[in-house]
Amino acid sequence: MRIILHQDQPRELWRAGVETRMQVAATNGATDLCIFEQWVDPATGAPTHSHTVEEVLTVVAGEAEMWIENNRAVLTAGQSIIIPAHRKHGFRNLGTALLHVHAVLASPIFEASFDGAAEPVRRWVS
Repeated sequence: MRIILHQDQPRELWRAGVETRMQVAATNGATDLCIFEQWVDPATGAPTHSHTVEEVLTVVAGEAEMWIENNRAVLTAGQSIIIPAHRKHGFRNLGTALLHVHAVLASPIFEASFDGAAEPVRRWVS
């Protein structure tokens, strides 16, 4: 049994206004899941992208506009959306306070294809 101490895991600057803490991924022994948290400044978020696997996004604190293709919704603390594999999606912080999001991907490696990018982004590879 392996115990992972999340307080020992650093936050990384993902993009301007977004910090990420990887909790579970291939880098610390996961074989089927990637679990991470993000702290997002007002008016920032994740641009439209897709994954080859299903994802669940949960708002821990704050208010987010989230979208899957042309469907948009506002989520607040305690609400989640399930994003099917290969569907374009994203989110942004609608509030004036920090947005805290918890994410789970059905893959031990974060891989995303962003509109206009030549190659997928891959992170937390073992």
